[in-house]
Amino acid sequence: MLNIFTLANGRLCQEEIEALEELSKFQPIWVDLESPTLEEKRWIKQYYGLSIPQDAMDEDIEESARFYREENGELHIRSDFLIADETEPRTVRVAFILNLENPELKSKGVLFSIHDEDVPVFRLLRMRARRAPGLIEDAKEVLLKLFDADAEYSADTLESVYDDVEKVSTKVLSGNMTDALAGEVLGAIARHEDLSGRIRRNVMDTRRAVSFMMRSKMLNAEQFEEARQILRDMDSLDSHTAFLFDKINFLMDATVGFININQNKIIKIFSVASAALLPPTLIASIYGMNFKFLPELEWTLGYPFALVLMVASALVPMWYFRKRGWLK
Repeated sequence: MLNIFTLANGRLCQEEIEALEELSKFQPIWVDLESPTLEEKRWIKQYYGLSIPQDAMDEDIEESARFYREENGELHIRSDFLIADETEPRTVRVAFILNLENPELKSKGVLFSIHDEDVPVFRLLRMRARRAPGLIEDAKEVLLKLFDADAEYSADTLESVYDDVEKVSTKVLSGNMTDALAGEVLGAIARHEDLSGRIRRNVMDTRRAVSFMMRSKMLNAEQFEEARQILRDMDSLDSHTAFLFDKINFLMDATVGFININQNKIIKIFSVASAALLPPTLIASIYGMNFKFLPELEWTLGYPFALVLMVASALVPMWYFRKRGWLK
């Protein structure tokens, strides 16, 4: 899918391109390619003179090669954007290409973004740019606002994790921790820990991209100050994620502790039962020996006496254990 974005009265307007001829009708500041076909890449090459690298969206590219400047002045930035899906949270690699120096190409002053699937941050920026005139002035502003929206999206996702962890904390600290509930809590904690880790990695990646933009000297004074504010927002998220990790670890330890308590209760029951049944077993063993002359044959109440003695020897330890509180 090939979409271009132009400025009209200070607002960002979106147009979907379905043919090469339509590109000549607009003067965009942002060209977005979502899962581009070979034909759409050919259109970009033919009209704008821009060759999209084959490894633009590769996940295994070296970290040191994700931010660089070409000899012709093109800036290449590969950044990850968070998708906080409840069922499958993940990050999507987005490749940005920005030409600010080569006036011979029609791509000068146009931001190109290439990605495999729709990104929530992109939708958020498009919605804001349509409603707020003057929010975006050029291609550099688009890229900067995308990273700003990414920081805010990470903060919103982190806040939702806070709310979910509070619900899990209520279940854990209620005191009625069954094995089934413990399994449910451990699953929720694992999902929250995974999402928190992805948020932290996304924040680190965005910080690196913004820092590269500041070092490349492509921003004016106002945009440079905005980039510094984005970095400050990113720094504030680090302390929140650290606190959230500590709380998740506490809930994990507490849940595992309750599981151990439940298991110890079961083991205690078997231990008490085996100790209480030891005297009856001893008596039964003695009376089951093969004597030459069985005394029970001379005493009519011999066997009933043995049975009563066995029951009493079992009840006395149970009464003692109950008095000591070991059966609670």
